[in-house]
Amino acid sequence: MNKIDTIKDKTNAAEDFARKIWLAGLGAYGKGYDEAKGRFEGLNEDASKLFNELVAKGETLEAEAKDNIKEKQTELTDMADERIAKVRESLGLEKADSEDKIEELSAKIDALTEIVEKLSKS
Repeated sequence: MNKIDTIKDKTNAAEDFARKIWLAGLGAYGKGYDEAKGRFEGLNEDASKLFNELVAKGETLEAEAKDNIKEKQTELTDMADERIAKVRESLGLEKADSEDKIEELSAKIDALTEIVEKLSKS
């Protein structure tokens, strides 16, 4: 074997080795890409699942809050009605009391009218 053949063999061996390094790099890139893609898809699925769980929890909390608000509104309305009734009672504006007072005042007016008529005749 002469020197030229030896150089050609070494050159071919170097080219083959360089090509293998290149292919190993491409393989590493491909494998990394596949792993990253798989992880991303897994994360994407997990994120979607988590998002849906959070939406469901939010809907539950919203429904509970609406129920609590309705309950509190009912309680406040009842309290207001009770206070209004107490104020009406303390002012003598209850329906039954009002009717009795009107009758009492009407009787007093009738009595005063009679007295005025008697006095005007005298």
